[in-house]
Order: sequence, then C-alpha cells, then structure tokens
Amino acid sequence: MTNFNITPNRRKNFNLTKWTWYPKDVLPMWVADMDFPAPKPILDSLQKLLEHGVLGYELPGKVLYETVAKRMNDLYKWKISHEAVIAVPGVMSGINVAARVFCSDKKGLAVQTPVYNGFHEVKNNASVPQVDIPFIKKVKGNIISYEIDWVTFEKQIKKTKIFLLCNPHNPLGIIFSRRELIRMAEICIKHKVIIVSDEIHSELLLDKNKFTPIAKLSKEIEKNTITLIAASKTFNVPGFFCAFAIIPNKELRTVFEKEVHRLGLHVGSAGLHASKTAFSGVCDSWLKELNRYLTANRNFLVEYVTKNMPNVKTTIPDATYLGWLDFTETGIEKPYEFFLENAKVALSDGNIFGKDGASHLRINFGTSRALLQEGLNRMSKAMKSIK
Repeated sequence: MTNFNITPNRRKNFNLTKWTWYPKDVLPMWVADMDFPAPKPILDSLQKLLEHGVLGYELPGKVLYETVAKRMNDLYKWKISHEAVIAVPGVMSGINVAARVFCSDKKGLAVQTPVYNGFHEVKNNASVPQVDIPFIKKVKGNIISYEIDWVTFEKQIKKTKIFLLCNPHNPLGIIFSRRELIRMAEICIKHKVIIVSDEIHSELLLDKNKFTPIAKLSKEIEKNTITLIAASKTFNVPGFFCAFAIIPNKELRTVFEKEVHRLGLHVGSAGLHASKTAFSGVCDSWLKELNRYLTANRNFLVEYVTKNMPNVKTTIPDATYLGWLDFTETGIEKPYEFFLENAKVALSDGNIFGKDGASHLRINFGTSRALLQEGLNRMSKAMKSIK
C-alpha cells in the first residue's frame, strides 16, 4: 500500500519546477503535477533502461501503440486499431498541431470558458481566431457548478473549424454526461466542426466516477474526433513529455501525422517506456489507492472552505486533483496576489483561464493531506487579517 502522506523534498533541483519557481517560503499549489512519486513499476522500468547503459535513439513501435489501444479497450470497451495511435510530445502539442492543419484565418477554434490556460495560447501559436463558449455558473450555498449554455454553444460553434473539448474539465473538474457529449458532438457534426478532445485527466476519477471518451459514443462521432491522452497526469510523469493522439479517421490522421513529422515532434525514450508501463495495467492498484486519497483530499478541501473561509465558494470536482475557488464576494480584488503576498501560497490565477476566471483561483490538491491543510490554514489566516 502506498503512503501518500509522505512526499519527497522537491526543492533540491537546479531547474525550475513547481517547488523552485517561487521563493522557499512560498507553498506551491499551482501547476498541475502531483507531489507523489510515480508508481514503482514505472520507476523500475526506467531503472532497467538506465542499467542497460545504451541510451540511443528510439521511436515508438507497434508494441507501444498496441498497449495504448488495449488500454482503451480494457477501460472503455473502445476498440481501436494500433494504427490509429500517434505519439506526440504532449497533449498541447497535439492540440496545436490540429489547430495548424485544420483551422484557417477565417475559421478557428472554440473553447468552453473558463478553461485551461494552454487552450487560450493556441490561437496565437497557430495564428487563428478563437471564440469562447462561456458556461452558465450555478450557485447553491457555497458550492458552485457549471452547465452548458446550448444556445450559445451552437451559435459559437458555427464560426469555427475545431472544438477544443476538455473532459474531464480543467479547472472545473467536470465529467460531462453521455447526453451532454452526444449533444455537443451532434452540433459539431452538423456544422462540420472537428472535435479535439483533451482527455488527459480521464483516469483521475473521484468518488469512483465513470468516464467515457466522446469518440466511443458512436462511429460517426469517432470519425469526427481527435482524442488526446497521456499517462502524465494519472501516473505523475509529466516531465517526460509523452502523449498520444487517437485518430481512427484515416483522412484526418494522415493530415495530422504529416504535420507531426514536418515539425519534428519526437518523444524521448523515457516517455515511451514510462507510458508503456503505465498503460500496461501493472500500476492499476496504485491508481485505485491514489484516487481514493485524492477523493479524501477533495472532501477535505470542500469541508475546510465551507467551515473556515466565509464567502468563498468552491466546486466539487468529479475528477482531477484541481479545485476551483470563487472569491468574488470576499472583497479581495486580486486573490492570486493577495495569497502570494499575505499567505505565502502560490495558486493558479483564475484570469489565465479566461475572463470568466476573474476573482477565482485554481488549487492543486494532489499533495499530502498535511501540505494541503497547511496551505489552507495559511489562506484562512490571511483572510482573517483583512480589516
């Protein structure tokens, strides 16, 4: 059994990381990686790679792609050919490739806001227009939730060529229902808009929630979808920069793969080996323990905010290790700066997730309970100091 209450010292690094970006007196609860070591089977596979001693060039092969395809079948009964899988250096690399080859200066991309800041960078990277589809925010007590505005969704989708779906959603933690996914997909197909689905958090499921890839819902939807997955978030190996695009539609895949090769987007050996081990199933018992721990951390976060942070509202995420906190009724004008200066806690500024994120913060609870509590205690103390 893994003891997630013990986390290694991450400050001993000469590079910039989650823990070295800010001064030593700042507790980092921002960037989306966890403070837990990767599961032992992954570490063992990397040790074996190093012990061999020859660290030459490697390209992803059939066995790796078959492992990814089998993972999709084992988890979701989604049967895909290994030929539909393409390795890329990250989910965002795959999204940027899709934007470059499928968008134009007249028809760009659509995003549901607030959403992961990387999505907002694509328009500039690919020099294409972006349209926003804001969620409808619902408030019940101190709990916030978000729903799709279907009228706005279809109105905005018409203007684009690709729809960037984030499922599970970052930073809101939503797992979209089957009904919602089908309706979004039908609207996209109706208006000839390609779905690019970021499913990087799809195995970080809280409360034993279930997840279904949007492309699994029908052959018609599958044909219109580029799915992006990675072991990086689930098994905490994001530093290896390895992800996979799953594109069953040969026509879309050919265009996408050609651009990947043109840009020289290769994945390093460590990422390939770690991903194969992660998706083989040998880490699944570790993952079950992790999701139980993250669920307990999520519950602790929600309960703490409810009891100790007056006027602060929070989501109850279905998945991920990311909480979304609303400070609009606290009188704190700039929450990110306030907590960094007064609590020495670094969170993710809601403004980077879109204009809907103003006065909000994203908090990473993928850490030990003790560190999570320390961060929340610092924040609560800083709020009480407001006169």
